[in-house]
Parts: sequence; structure tokens; C-alpha cells
Amino acid sequence: MSPLQKEESHRGDAAFAEETRRNSGENLRASPRSPRLRGGLFVIDSLVLLKLGGSLITDKRQAETPRLDVLARLAQEIAAARRQNPSLQLVTGHGSGSFGHVTARRYGTRDGVHTAEEWLGFAATADAAARLNRIVTGALLAAGLPVWSIQPGATLRCEDGRVVAGPDESVRLALERGLIPLVHGDVALDSVRGGTIASTEEIFDWLAQSLPPRRIVLVGEVDGVFSADPLRFPAAQPIRQITPATLASLTARLGGSHGTDVTGGMAAKIDQALAMARRQPGLEVIICGGLLPGNVEWALRSGPDWPGTRVVADA
Repeated sequence: MSPLQKEESHRGDAAFAEETRRNSGENLRASPRSPRLRGGLFVIDSLVLLKLGGSLITDKRQAETPRLDVLARLAQEIAAARRQNPSLQLVTGHGSGSFGHVTARRYGTRDGVHTAEEWLGFAATADAAARLNRIVTGALLAAGLPVWSIQPGATLRCEDGRVVAGPDESVRLALERGLIPLVHGDVALDSVRGGTIASTEEIFDWLAQSLPPRRIVLVGEVDGVFSADPLRFPAAQPIRQITPATLASLTARLGGSHGTDVTGGMAAKIDQALAMARRQPGLEVIICGGLLPGNVEWALRSGPDWPGTRVVADA
């Protein structure tokens, strides 16, 4: 090929690349799934953040024991909800259950990482969380869901246990391209503690500040919030809705989680849910159980009713 032919070829390649880039951008902008910029925030009208709790997808009483049958059913419910509502945008997440929490408790990772042994525990906790993540990813892909696992720890930064940076840019770009981003509770570098752990709820809290969802769904073993621990007190009554006005009377009755959990029990989760609802007007947080078939699909639907308990800033 002569120098002139090479130059013409390069020009043709460059023109083709520019046309492809321009068409791709136009398609993304035209897509109903694409975020819109409003008040400095990227807004997706049908965005839902969905967490599959560690107590649901693993047996938290036995180390590294996934509930594969539960995972498979949940994946099918998510797929059914997307078929019913093709405009539904999802960010999914999952807890670490009997994988990451057991290792983190052994080394005290949540409270800080400083010694060589604690840094070994930090790395081991990340590895355990990643092993469960591969299992969850495989289950969702098997249901035909275009899930893309994003390792939170690579971009997470904390300041004395508070998330100050996270994977929001990768999540936004994934949503633009029609993917379902999948995150999980993970280790994080911390400017005060050295290292720590950020729960899935804390990562959701960070993401919601730049990608405001209309609903956050937290799915666990128990079908919502009860007047007492229903696993210990069968007569406990379900609580359909929680607001700041009703929280005080409930706090003393809300317990911790069953099994090993280094990121707090139900009371901590409700405090966090209310904090998110206060910051974002109109946001509702649904806390429900995933052992009841159909509950997750129901929670992902828009409508006046909901499974489990609804947490909102105003009644």
C-alpha cells in the first residue's frame, strides 16, 4: 500500500469511528433508559435499587453456604418484573451473608485496619465477598438478566466509616447501556481507620445522591418490620409503614440480625432508610421478605400497595 493509500485509509477509519461514536451517542440520548440531567443530578424516572440480603441468599448460621434454590427463584422474579415493565431500570446489590461477615468479624475489619494481620483479614474479607458475588452474578445471568458485576472496593473511599467516594460513574454508564449494575457490601480504604467495610445500604445511600431512585427495595428473610422479632415471638405484628413520627416507639423493639452481621441489625437499617427518604423527597424504601414467592416481583412493580414495610419521610 502506497503512503497516499495509507493516508486515505486512515481518514476513512477516522470518519467511520467518528460516525459510530456520534450514532452511539444519539442512540443513548434517545433511549428512554438514559439518565436526564436535572439540578445537577442524573435522573432516571423508573430507577429502583434492589438489595438481596445476605440472610436471604445464604445460610448465615453456616459459613459460606449459599441458598442456590432461593437465588434461582429470585432471579426469575426479577426477570419477570422487567418483562412486565421494560422501562424498569435496576441497580442490584447483595449482602455478604455467611461469606464476608464471618471473616470480617474474625479480624474486626469494620472497626479499622492497621496491623499486618488486620490487612490480611481485609484482603480475605474482600475475597470472601467476591466469591459470593460470582455465585449471585451467575444466577442472575442464568435468568437472562444483563447483569454486570462492579467491584465496589476498587473505587470506594471512606472517612471514619462514612462513604465519601464510590462507583457512581460506572453505575451511571452501565445504566445508559442497558446493563444491570450489581454491587455488594465490600471492604474500603478509609482515611481515618485505614480500612473498613461499607454495607450495600451505605453504597446505595452514596449512589442515590447522584442517581436518585424512585424506590429502594431491601429484601431479607423476614417479611418486613414487626412489633417484635417474629422468629422468636410468633405473635409479633407486622408494621406496614414507618415514618419519623412513628420511629421512636419502635426503636426499642427492633432487634439485631440473626447470624453474624458486622454492619448492624434491623434498627440500623431503618435509621439508614429514613435518612435516605429525608434527603430525597418522594423516595420510598420497601423492606420485605424474599422467602415468600412473588414478593420481589411485587416490590419492583409501581403501584399504591407494597409487600412488607414501607419507610417514608412523610405519611
